[in-house]
Amino acid sequence: MRSLVSPTSNPMLEKALLEKLQLRNRTGGRLGELEPLAVRLGLMQRTLKPKFHEPQLLVFAADHGIAVNGLSSGSLGDTHEVVDQLMNGQLPLAVFARLQQLDLSVVDCGMSENIPGHERLLARKIAHGTRNARMTQAMTLEQAHAGMRAGMEIGQKLRGNAVVLAGLGVGANESAAMVLARLADTSVRELITSGPGIDPQDAAASLEIVRRTQARHRGITDPIEVLAAFGGFEVAVMVGVMLMAASKRSLLMIDGLPACAALLLASRIAQPVTDYCVFCRSHPHRGLDKALSLFRATALMELGLDSNDGTGAALAWPMVRSAAALLTEVADGEDPGPSWPGELEEDEPPQPELFPGDRLY
Repeated sequence: MRSLVSPTSNPMLEKALLEKLQLRNRTGGRLGELEPLAVRLGLMQRTLKPKFHEPQLLVFAADHGIAVNGLSSGSLGDTHEVVDQLMNGQLPLAVFARLQQLDLSVVDCGMSENIPGHERLLARKIAHGTRNARMTQAMTLEQAHAGMRAGMEIGQKLRGNAVVLAGLGVGANESAAMVLARLADTSVRELITSGPGIDPQDAAASLEIVRRTQARHRGITDPIEVLAAFGGFEVAVMVGVMLMAASKRSLLMIDGLPACAALLLASRIAQPVTDYCVFCRSHPHRGLDKALSLFRATALMELGLDSNDGTGAALAWPMVRSAAALLTEVADGEDPGPSWPGELEEDEPPQPELFPGDRLY
């Protein structure tokens, strides 16, 4: 995957994109942060006219064994109950996805409960939840690799050229915080969920559980081993989707701590994957502030949300489309201009395939 994810850097194309925006500014005025976003979109798609089609919103659901120790942040409900509400359109995220024409799917990466089949459900269960990382490895290395391969399969078949990625599950934020802290060699205290509504004593108890869990797996630094020690199945599957989608030059909209953990791990495999990302947020907690700072990034919009991950991205999607429209849509009578500057040559890598002989566990 390292060689199949291409960097987006292209000085000639970037210069042409900036010049095109400057021409627009003469009549329409400057449009602030939409302009650098538009340039990034053009570089991702290698065109002066970026366009999106069949955007996807994927929510990756899994349960975490560490939750049995008692955690203060948790989620907005039991994982399978939230998933059921989401698939049946009973949450704001589902409503916003429908309004913004984002095709919503839930990926069962490892929920503890079995739920009935649904048209919006992708069954990729690696196991019925991870083991308790406080006591042992959260998953085996084989399960970690199986999760990534399942994600690659999803990414390979993914329709469209834009995907929102968000995680869901009891214990998901704590698991993601430990993965991020170990890979970035930073304090987990700054990554644990905190903010309005969190009792300080409960937060301190959760931090102690996480620290004890980290201590049990001290010395583990290899990215896949870190994933196996602390991570969730939803993180493993997201890694595979991100790598495959980036190899096809699709936009990745990252929302929430689990998605950030998956991205940091994916970047350890293929660093250019971060070139294809924009960041969104659906929570006010300071842990996400720290996670975004690891990528030197900020969220596209700050709306003060405290909702399911993916909600912020669904609301930010019109902003992304508007940025692309700065370069693509033309006024009446305006010259549409070329799609390529000069004789820009294609040097795309071959499209990746699943490893020969590999099977999904």
